[in-house]
Amino acid sequence: MRILPFAISTGITALLIFTLSKKWGALPPVGPLLSPQEGFWQNATPISKDYNETIDLPGLTGKAEVWLDDRMVPHIFAEKDADAYYIQGFIHARDRLWQMELQTFAAAGRLSEILGPQMLEYDRLQRRRGMIYSAEVALKEMEKDPLTKTAIESYAAGVNTYIESLNKASLPIEYKLLDYKPEKWTSLKSAILLKLMANDLAGESEDLEYTNARRIFSKQDFDLMYPDFNDSLDPIVPRHTHFDPATLKAVPPPDSIIRLAEALQHFREEKPDPDNGSNNWAVAGSKTRSGAPILCSDPHLGLSLPSLWYEIQLHTPQMNTYGASLPGAPGVIIGFNNDIAWGVTNGEEDVKDFYQLKFRNGRKQYLYNGAYRDATLRVEKIDIRGRQPFYDTIAYTVWGPVAYDNTFPKEQKKEQAPQFLAMRWKAHDPSNELRTFLLLNKAKNYDDYLAAIKDYQCPAQNFAFASREGDIAIWHNGKYPLRWQDQGKFIMPGDDSTFAWQGYIPQNELPHLYNPARGFVSSANQNPTDDTYPYHFVGGYDLFRGKRINEVLAADSQITIQDMMALQNDYTNLLARAAIPVFGKHLPQSLLTAEQKKYWALLADWNQQSTPDSKAATVFQLMWNNLQNEIWADDMAQFGDEIYQNVWEKTTLNLMIKDSAFHFIDNINTPEKETLSGLMYQALVKAADTAKVLEAKHKLEWGRYRGTDIRHITRSIVPFGAYHLYTGGGRHIVNCIKENHGPSWRMIVQMGNPVEAYGIYPGGESGNPGNPYYDNAVQDWVNGKYYLLHLFKPDQREDPAVKYRMMLN
Repeated sequence: MRILPFAISTGITALLIFTLSKKWGALPPVGPLLSPQEGFWQNATPISKDYNETIDLPGLTGKAEVWLDDRMVPHIFAEKDADAYYIQGFIHARDRLWQMELQTFAAAGRLSEILGPQMLEYDRLQRRRGMIYSAEVALKEMEKDPLTKTAIESYAAGVNTYIESLNKASLPIEYKLLDYKPEKWTSLKSAILLKLMANDLAGESEDLEYTNARRIFSKQDFDLMYPDFNDSLDPIVPRHTHFDPATLKAVPPPDSIIRLAEALQHFREEKPDPDNGSNNWAVAGSKTRSGAPILCSDPHLGLSLPSLWYEIQLHTPQMNTYGASLPGAPGVIIGFNNDIAWGVTNGEEDVKDFYQLKFRNGRKQYLYNGAYRDATLRVEKIDIRGRQPFYDTIAYTVWGPVAYDNTFPKEQKKEQAPQFLAMRWKAHDPSNELRTFLLLNKAKNYDDYLAAIKDYQCPAQNFAFASREGDIAIWHNGKYPLRWQDQGKFIMPGDDSTFAWQGYIPQNELPHLYNPARGFVSSANQNPTDDTYPYHFVGGYDLFRGKRINEVLAADSQITIQDMMALQNDYTNLLARAAIPVFGKHLPQSLLTAEQKKYWALLADWNQQSTPDSKAATVFQLMWNNLQNEIWADDMAQFGDEIYQNVWEKTTLNLMIKDSAFHFIDNINTPEKETLSGLMYQALVKAADTAKVLEAKHKLEWGRYRGTDIRHITRSIVPFGAYHLYTGGGRHIVNCIKENHGPSWRMIVQMGNPVEAYGIYPGGESGNPGNPYYDNAVQDWVNGKYYLLHLFKPDQREDPAVKYRMMLN
C-alpha cells in the first residue's frame, strides 16, 4: 500500500527536477539559479571579506602585485607595461565582466543573442551604423602601432585568464539570470567599446530634421530658429581673439544650392542623449592659493549601475597614472600622473553627414558622377535567441553604409519612391584614439601632451591640461571636416562628388589656448570660438554652463581645491537668471489669481539656485516648458508625423530678449494675434495648476519632482539600481544632473609636489550587486562629497591607506 505514495513522491520529485532545470520562455532555469552551490547565493560578498590573497596569473612575465585601498580601488604595480595591462584586464573582468561584455554586445548589434527577438531592430540599427565595421578598421590601426598592440593584446589575455578561472558558481549573477556564459575576449571587443563611446559622443546629426525644416521654413526663419552663434556667446577661446587666415578653404558646388530630397524624411534616427558632454577647466598657479595649477574634469553621461567608469592606478618604471578607466579597454581615460593632469569634454561637432543615393538592381549599384558603381554588399548575420538567425544585407558605398533604405527601419509604403541614405561618419575612418590616452598616461609636460593629442580624430574632444611645471592649456581637438557654410546641416546628393568633404581643418589651426593671460582655460560643450574663426563648425552647443564657470573663475584669485569642489557642485541656473526678468517684464500680473501670484512670487524672489529643496526651480521649469510649447507647438505641428528638431532653449531666450514681438509668437492656426504677454500668462497659469497638484502630493521640491534614478545597466532589473535620489542641478547648470544622466566622474587635481587629487563617481568598483562596493559611493556623490585619490609609489607599501594586497605569481 506504500508503493503508491512513494511512486507519487518520486514522480513529483522528478517533475520538480525537470521543471527547475528547464528554461521557460525568457526565464532562466530556476533550479540552478536557486542552487546553494552554484546559484545567486554564491554572488553575495561578505562585508568582512579579507581581500589579501595570492593569485597565479600564467600570463605574467615579471614581478607584480596589486594594492587595494579602503574603497577597493586597485593600485597595480608591475615591472613591465604589458604586465600592467594584463593585470588591468584581469581586474576589470573580475569586477565588471558582465558589464564589459554587455556593452560590446550592445555596440556590435548582438543583443538579440542574449535578450531575444525584441532587440532585433536595435541590432539592425547598430549593424547599419557600421559599428563592427568601424571597429575592424580601427583595430588594424591599433595593431600597426607597437604601443597599442601591446596594450590591447595584453589586456585581452588578462580578461581571458579571468574568464578561464570561472565556474558555474562564480559566474556574475547576470549570466545566471539570463542563462548564458561569457565568450572569449578579443582585441576587437576593446575596439568596439571605443566605437560605442564614439557613437555616444559623435553620433549626433540633425541632417534629416534640418532637411525637413528647410522644406517648411524660409532660410531666414531657419537661421532664426537654428542659429550658429548666440548673442551672449562665451566660447572656449574668448571672443575677439585674433585668428590667422585659414590655409585651406572649402569650395561649394557651382550651383551652391543644396538639392534637398524630394520627400520629407520620415526615417527616425536613434540618437544619443544630446546632453552627453562635460565640464573641464584648468587654473594657473597665479590664481590659486597654493601657487600650483588645478585641473578639474567631470564628464556628463548616462548614469548606470555598474558605473561607466572604473578607478585604477597603473605603475611601472615607465608610468605612474591614476584615474577613470573604461572597463573593456586598457589605460586611463581621464586622470593624472606625477607630472600632468588632463580632462576631456565633448567637442559637440557633427561629423556625420547623410547622402541620398539612387540605386538600380536592388542595392547592387548606385549612381555616382554620372555612372553606376558597384556597392560592396556586407551580409550581417544576427543570431536571435530562440529563433533562426536574421540576415541583413547592407550596401557600402563611397560615402559609407546605407543606413536607411526601403527595408529599414520599416518597410516603405508602396506609393513612396524608395529612399536610400548613406552615412558618411568620421568614426568609420582609420584611426587610433587609444594611443592618445596611453601616451597621456606617460606624458611629463606640454610637449608630450601635444604629441599625444595631435593624431586624435573622433569623437572630437576638448583636452584640458595642467602640469607641475606650471603650464595650462586646452585644445579643441579632433579631425574636423573642411566644409563650406551650412554644409553638413542637410541631406546632400550622393551622386555628385562635389558634395564630399574637401579635407580636414589642419590640426595646428584648431582652436586652442596655452597659458592665457586670464589665468584659466575651460570648456563646457559651448561654441569653441566666435564667428571670426575662419573655418566652419556644425554642432549643437550649450551656452550656460561655460558662462557660469568662466564667471566664477574670473572673479577669484585665491582659488582652492574646496572652491573647485563647490564649482563642480554649483546649482546656479543662468537660464533662469536671464529668463525671469523677461517673465516679469511681460507677465500681466494684474490678471493673476491669489494662488497664481503665490507661485509667481516664488519665482520673483528666487535666488536661481536649483537646489534639491527648491520649489521655485520646479515652478520655473514648468513655466519655461509651457512657454516653449506655447511659442513653438503650432510651428512644429506642420511636420505632422515627420521628424523635426526642437528649438533650443537658448534660442527662445535670445529671441524674447531681442524682440518681444518676433513672429513665431503668433499662432498660425488661430485668427487672433497672440502676444508674448498672453503666452507668458498662459504658461504661468498652467504652471501654477501643475504646481498646486505637486505641492499637495509633497512633490514640488526639485529633488522630488525631478530627482535622479541610477538604473541597472539593463534598465530593467529594478532591484539592482538606485532610485529616487534627492538631487539638484540640471542640463544647463554646472552640476549637470538630470533624471538618468549627469556627472559620471568628478575629478580635481592640484599639481603641486606631491600631487593632491580628489574624485568620486556614483557607484562603486564592483559590478556585483551582492558586493558592498557596488554602490557605496552613490549617496556621497549625491551629497557632493569627494574621496582622496592615492597615487602611491612603490615605497608606500605600508601606507595606512593600503588595506589589502594581492600577490601575483
